[in-house]
Amino acid sequence: MKAMIYISVLSLVIAATACGRKSPADRNDDNAATYRLARVIEVDGRQGVATDGEFYYVSGSTALYKYDKQGRLVAENTSPFDGLALEANHIGDIDVHDGEIYAGIEWFEDGVGRNIQAAVYDASTLQWVRSIDWQPSSGQVEVCGLAVDAERGKLYMADWVDGRYIYRYDLSTGDYEDKIQLRPVPALQQGICVAGDSILISADDGEADRDEADRIYWAPIADLSAASVDVAVMRTMSDFRRAGEIEGLTVDPSTGELVVLSNRGARIVLGMPRGFYDGYDREIHELYIYEPVVE
Repeated sequence: MKAMIYISVLSLVIAATACGRKSPADRNDDNAATYRLARVIEVDGRQGVATDGEFYYVSGSTALYKYDKQGRLVAENTSPFDGLALEANHIGDIDVHDGEIYAGIEWFEDGVGRNIQAAVYDASTLQWVRSIDWQPSSGQVEVCGLAVDAERGKLYMADWVDGRYIYRYDLSTGDYEDKIQLRPVPALQQGICVAGDSILISADDGEADRDEADRIYWAPIADLSAASVDVAVMRTMSDFRRAGEIEGLTVDPSTGELVVLSNRGARIVLGMPRGFYDGYDREIHELYIYEPVVE
């Protein structure tokens, strides 16, 4: 019951944020009233985040981490590709459902992805359990992240290279079902998560060299027959400590908090770190945790 209440609150937050077509500055003013930054936690992973309400699960490009809510490392898997049938070197955004972590995995190099799959790990041990095969005929060419829609029994995958569509699979069988066109298309998508009847999409569409903030978008997904959905800005992330690279995101089912992973300090070229900005000698990965505020 508590989780349902928080999802209802989140739905109100999304509706309040999306109403009207205002300038980015006005939207950010609205966002300040609907989400309040509560705390920031530094973590090791730079790609994705998920939570079951008890722990934060974080993906690095080649590792999985498990943290308690105070930011203490509980477990890690630094060999997450062991056992996979297809060669891989990159984990994207992740999700957690029914005691299992779902991870978008591929071989990624200089902006090109191959060997796409959804790998499933035990949330307790972080060890690989099985994989869901990607359907090449879908047209998907990269997997930046995935999201579980437990209510409708679906799994969604997003594409950083060509973000025109999100791709829907049956959660129980792993069968590919359909792709849904996004209108307009958020550029350089990084992570997705399901919140009630909406899907949230983080996009690295700011310009770090110019200190321009990235954004989060939302779109409705309840109508499974829809061939396309309208996308709207949900939040401009101008409260990050430095404009950098937004990554995965999730909603805490126990609190309704929005949790967003962001990287700062490294210059990113074609999706890969290439040196550092002035004042940095390493890339810093942080979870930004926002409380929902509904007036």
